[in-house]
Amino acid sequence: MSGFSEIDGADIVTVLQIAMAPAFLLVGIGAMLNLFAGRLARIIDRSRDLQALYKTTTGMDHDLVVAELGDLQVRLRVVNSAIFLSVVSAIIACMLIGMLFIMGLASVDLSLGVAGAFVVAISLLSLALVQFLREVRIGVRDFMIREEYLEASDRAK
Repeated sequence: MSGFSEIDGADIVTVLQIAMAPAFLLVGIGAMLNLFAGRLARIIDRSRDLQALYKTTTGMDHDLVVAELGDLQVRLRVVNSAIFLSVVSAIIACMLIGMLFIMGLASVDLSLGVAGAFVVAISLLSLALVQFLREVRIGVRDFMIREEYLEASDRAK
């Protein structure tokens, strides 16, 4: 096969089959981006609520608002980096699919590029998941219920 004029249906089907793995990767990244965007929206909503409380609180309650706003700022940065890493991973997965088509239909050996793109895409996705884990841990820490709201029987458990 020396050019595009000699491409037959079987070649295209084979390339499509090979490109399915990165396509599934894209679907997974899309689902994760949806999750991350939801977390981002909740962080923004909570920060708006706390900013409204900022001027109306005093003492310990004010200190808690300030502390949570600081944590929300950290969470915002962390989830934003998870989104960034996921999007870059998706872009590389798209490039990977393109390279697979070029390789399969134009008989150009891009094996090293394909392998490298896959490793980079998965690495970025892994880093995005680590960032997501960090954001969840900060969020859970902020959600700890204050002692004054717990009844004595709850503390004994």
